[in-house]
Amino acid sequence: MLGAIGCATDGLEELRTGLVRPAIEHGWQVAVTLTPTAGRWLRDIRELELLEKLTGLPVRDEPRLPSEARPHPYADCLVVAPASANTVAKLATGFGDNQALTQVAEAIGTPGVPVVLFPRINAAHARHPAWEGHIAALRRGGVRLVHGPDVWPLHEPRREPGNVRIPWAAILAAAENEIHRQSGVQS
Repeated sequence: MLGAIGCATDGLEELRTGLVRPAIEHGWQVAVTLTPTAGRWLRDIRELELLEKLTGLPVRDEPRLPSEARPHPYADCLVVAPASANTVAKLATGFGDNQALTQVAEAIGTPGVPVVLFPRINAAHARHPAWEGHIAALRRGGVRLVHGPDVWPLHEPRREPGNVRIPWAAILAAAENEIHRQSGVQS
């Protein structure tokens, strides 16, 4: 079971075609959870319906009541992609102020549940004085980061070339490598 967590940042509209469908084709069952704004975004462009049809599970973007059944099975691995700078900062400091962040924060503290995160940021985010501390905190928590100039060259705000695509294949490969590493199997 792969938990796909999406945040409201550019590239989110490709979650179904970039990550969910390829993961299913690789044999994963996928459950999607979104931040509240990401949920509104994908609902507005009718992607929620398509994700639910593809996965056979409801897309979550709000918490359930204690009397309600869990809509998703427990995930064997979580992928947070695309992750906004806001989400990275919140996860690094332990904030879980929505369903998506609570789910990821819990996984970071759960032995044996790998978390893979792709920060969809720009050069200004990376220059913020707190950024390196956020990245270091996530690494200390065992989060596998998919970032760097080889997978996501940083651009100045509002100057990003139009052909930049989220490295979905690298993100899915990182999740699969983490699962193999956890189970002791070499990929």
